[in-house]
Amino acid sequence: MTALTVNATGTRPSRNARRFARRFRRLVRGRRGVTAVEFALIAPVCFTLVCVFIDLSMIMFITNVMEGGLREASRYAITGYTETGKTREQKIAEIVKEHSYNLIKPEDITITYKVYSSFDKVGQPEPFVDKNSNGKYDGGEPFTDVNKNGQWDADQGAAGVGGPGDIVAYTVEYKWILWTPLASEIWGNGGTITLNATIAVRNEPY
Repeated sequence: MTALTVNATGTRPSRNARRFARRFRRLVRGRRGVTAVEFALIAPVCFTLVCVFIDLSMIMFITNVMEGGLREASRYAITGYTETGKTREQKIAEIVKEHSYNLIKPEDITITYKVYSSFDKVGQPEPFVDKNSNGKYDGGEPFTDVNKNGQWDADQGAAGVGGPGDIVAYTVEYKWILWTPLASEIWGNGGTITLNATIAVRNEPY
């Protein structure tokens, strides 16, 4: 005789209940589609990391390009040589742009020049008397106007390319727009990052 399965009430399970139970056991044991589910969970994270790595690599590369251009420009600048029909500043800008390998838009490059009395003064503020001992300059406090512009400056460098024996710091600033939209959303500010490169050299005694 065939054994019958009965439920707690002593009646046989319905055909639909038995069918549901079989399908449920099959679903629990099934492994099809697991890979697709795992990929759906991991893919967004992987794509985000790839986008960030791409833009970080480009940021480092462009910064190196800017530094290389500055090195070449400073080699010219320290000699004091001036081409006919061009200022030294114009020639320095040309050299920096020539070494950008068309990766940087020339019109978006900003180059500044500041002269210092010694290397340890580069980027340093003008000396002042901190009367209230708060560690920062407040209007009205006495200061030494190193760059002779009539006001206190957080950077005591004087504008210009200097003369024989002067210390000159060249700075290139460029606004780089991230390539990948996803990285731009993460960074914010429209995906724009300001990159800077600075080099300080001593002019030859020409």
